[in-house]
Amino acid sequence: MDKILEIKNLKASVTETEEKILNGLNLSIGKGETHAIMGPNGGGKSTLVNVIAGKDSYSVDSGEIEFFSEDLIEMEVDERAKKGIFMAFQYPSEIPGVRPWQFIKASVDSKRKFLGEKELSVREFSKIYDENIKIVGMNQDLMKRSLNEGFSGGEKKRNEVFQMLMLEPQLALLDETDSGLDVDALKSVGDVVNRMRNNERSFLIVTHYQRLLDHIKPDFVHVLIKGKIVESGGYELVKKIEENGYESFV
Repeated sequence: MDKILEIKNLKASVTETEEKILNGLNLSIGKGETHAIMGPNGGGKSTLVNVIAGKDSYSVDSGEIEFFSEDLIEMEVDERAKKGIFMAFQYPSEIPGVRPWQFIKASVDSKRKFLGEKELSVREFSKIYDENIKIVGMNQDLMKRSLNEGFSGGEKKRNEVFQMLMLEPQLALLDETDSGLDVDALKSVGDVVNRMRNNERSFLIVTHYQRLLDHIKPDFVHVLIKGKIVESGGYELVKKIEENGYESFV
């Protein structure tokens, strides 16, 4: 199977403090695969997805990251996004003065232009926009505000998933998207991920909890401790973690 993402011996640190976080991490994600990363706090889970997305508060010290066999490390953040990498943030930012419709339209247009595709007309875009708001269960009134302004934590997470639906990435990174969600919102997030799963699109999901993975049922589960993946397996690994914690992996 073709690989979407190939990570080899990745070492990364916090840019400002030079604290080493990832210590020789290896991970391979094929087309159509859903992977979950679990592990204790401080193990490097969020660092991993932020490094893949290109966040400049982390520095790659050594190792390789290839996205469809291209060197991802050398790509700027916007190029990674246009090529099909999407990240749902753990703590989505509020952006005063920017309406969600405008924000998403500009993002979709930019990606389509990069890929040599025609921009959607306002009518075409609005139809897709309205359909996806209903799928995610977003409050229409909220979407008239500035982006994420005055949204609850759960509403911000729904909005991240809505953006993912609109942008149709090839690799979606979800950084603890389930944290702070009630049961209905959690099911909504799981339903959207399952709706988007296909033979071409892959997911990398960072989570502490079994409850989201009960909805999504990942193909592969990895335990990340002290900057390294120490064990990988199938969904049965989630149950082992729930029953025994992470002590058995240390």
